[in-house]
Amino acid sequence: MNRLVVLLTSLLAVLPVLAETLSDPTRPPPGLSADTPDAEAVTGPVLQSVMIPKQGKPIALIGGQQVGLGQRYGERRLIRLTEWEAVLAGPAGIERLWLTPGIEKTKVTAPVAKGAPSGNKP
Repeated sequence: MNRLVVLLTSLLAVLPVLAETLSDPTRPPPGLSADTPDAEAVTGPVLQSVMIPKQGKPIALIGGQQVGLGQRYGERRLIRLTEWEAVLAGPAGIERLWLTPGIEKTKVTAPVAKGAPSGNKP
């Protein structure tokens, strides 16, 4: 019985140490927030939010600054805005900012099982 109590107490003492190594799934992506410990160096502006109202001009939140479609962000002008990207034009050319940087979509096709109906009618 004493061994069980000692084992359980030592396990309870180790759990907080193990919990510190877990990453927070709700933490913003690296580089988006300055308080993230593993933040990568961000070399340019960061698209943080996109607001597209039913009436009025769309607005992007870039680097903490609200920029309307056609307005300037530094030396660049916001020329296109969708739900997922902002396109800036400036002296260095065209720059695309993605709302979800580092995430790439790939098309996945499911294999067709043998003997399964093809969906084409004869």
